[in-house]
Amino acid sequence: MNLRDALHTRRTIHRYKTDALPEGAIERALAAAIMAPNHRLTWPWRFVRVGRDTRARIADLAVRLKQKPDVAWTDELEAKVRDKILNPAELVVVSIVRHADPSTAREDYAAAACAIQNLTLSLTAEGVGTKWSSGKVTCHAETYELLGIEATEQEIIGFVWAGIAADEPKTPERPPLDGFVRQLP
Repeated sequence: MNLRDALHTRRTIHRYKTDALPEGAIERALAAAIMAPNHRLTWPWRFVRVGRDTRARIADLAVRLKQKPDVAWTDELEAKVRDKILNPAELVVVSIVRHADPSTAREDYAAAACAIQNLTLSLTAEGVGTKWSSGKVTCHAETYELLGIEATEQEIIGFVWAGIAADEPKTPERPPLDGFVRQLP
């Protein structure tokens, strides 16, 4: 698949098969990620590949965070939460090094977002589906502890789930390009 095809076919995947990824796909995707534009050459991105044991502990946390006193909790709901964490073949946590200067911090977030785009496009090109998630569990203090990330030094900007899609995602209709572009003389 060429880059343009990956750009036009990449979709957020919510359900995954249990199949393994192509050999070396994550390594190639991470190598693509660090090729992202980086305005001030701060190399702000950090990646953690999360193994099964740690994912199980994150799943425990996610279950606790989803439970609410006013909502009946069922085994089915718990299984759904656990499956979201445990089922995709891979989980890569992306964080950025914190910077005191607001302008540099903004540039660093943008660079890391570009890195995530490169990561997901690389995986798409290999037939691997992805999802960039930034829900409640991603910013919880216990998540930082489980991942060995010092919250005063780095900020988690998301989880990237990767796996073989269980079904073909719908392609959302997108607004026409001319609604976003102005041409000046």
